[in-house]
Amino acid sequence: MSEFALAVDIGGTKVESALVDSEGVLLPGSRDRRPTGHGSTSEELATAVSEVVAHALAALPADATVLGIGIGSAGPVDLPHGTVSPINLPAWREFPIRELVAGLVASSLGDAVPITLRLDGVSLALAEHWVGATQGVDNALAITVSTGVGGGLIVNGRLLSGGTGNAGHIGQVQIATRTPGETSESVTLEVLASGPHTVRWAQEQGFTGERGEDLAAGYAAGDAVAVSAVRRSATALGEAITAVTTLLDLDVVAIGGGFSRVSPDYLDLVRAVIDEAAYNSYATRIRVVKSGLSDESPLIGAAALVHQMHLLG
Repeated sequence: MSEFALAVDIGGTKVESALVDSEGVLLPGSRDRRPTGHGSTSEELATAVSEVVAHALAALPADATVLGIGIGSAGPVDLPHGTVSPINLPAWREFPIRELVAGLVASSLGDAVPITLRLDGVSLALAEHWVGATQGVDNALAITVSTGVGGGLIVNGRLLSGGTGNAGHIGQVQIATRTPGETSESVTLEVLASGPHTVRWAQEQGFTGERGEDLAAGYAAGDAVAVSAVRRSATALGEAITAVTTLLDLDVVAIGGGFSRVSPDYLDLVRAVIDEAAYNSYATRIRVVKSGLSDESPLIGAAALVHQMHLLG
C-alpha cells in the first residue's frame, strides 16, 4: 500500500497542496494552488486552503493512505498553539491553521491523521537535506531570496525549530545599524536583499524598470544602478550568512528563490562578501551552493515534515 504525505504550503502570494511520496515525488494530478495576497480576507484565505486540500485528497488512490500532514507556513508561527501570523497576510493573526487542516482531512478521510506545522523556511531546510543540495551535511543553512527572504537550519544533523518554531527567520535579522527615526524593519535582510525591495531601491536611484526581470536585464546590460542594486542585495545576504556561520560553524549554505537568479554571478558575489566579511577564518569554510530544489520546494519541504520527522528538532 502506498503512503503519501499531504503537503500544505501557506505563502504570502499563494497557498498550495499536494500528495508527496516517500521519495519526495509529487503524485501527478494532486497539486493545486490558489492565489493569496496582502488584501486577502481571513475567509478568503481559509477557503483557498480548503480548496487546495480537497483537490489533493481527491487524487488519493483507492489503495493508498495519508501517512501524515505537513504544513509549511510563512511566519511567524506558534507551534504550541498551532497558529500562524504570516507577515504578508495581515488578515491572519494567530490563525488556527493546524485545527483547520486537521478538520478538513478528518471530515474527508473519516479518521484523524498526525499533523506537523513548521515555518516554511525551516521546512525548506529539511527538504534540501532530504532530496536537495545539502544531503549528507549535518550543519547547513537553506535560504530563499524571492518576494521575501526566508531560511532554515540543520544543526548537528537535526532540524532547528526553536522554542516557538521560528528559528531560521533570517529575513528579519538586522544587519545594519539603525539611524535615529529608522524602523527595525528598514535594516533587516529582507528589506535590503529581497527582490521587490531591491527593485524599489533601484527605482529610488533612477532605475525605470518595475520587476526583478527588468533588473536582471539591466545588470546584464551593465546599467550602473542595476549593478549597484544587485551587489547591494548580495552584500546584505553575504553579511547575514557570515554572521550565522560565525555563530553556528556551518558547512554549507544552499541559496534558492527567483531573485537569487537575478544575475549569473549572484552566488559568486555572495561568496566574495563572506570571504571579506568573516572575522574568524573558520567562517569562510562554508560552501555556497545553488539550491537543489525545483519550484516544488515548498511542498517537498512540507512533505519532509512527515517523511523525515525523525530529524525534527
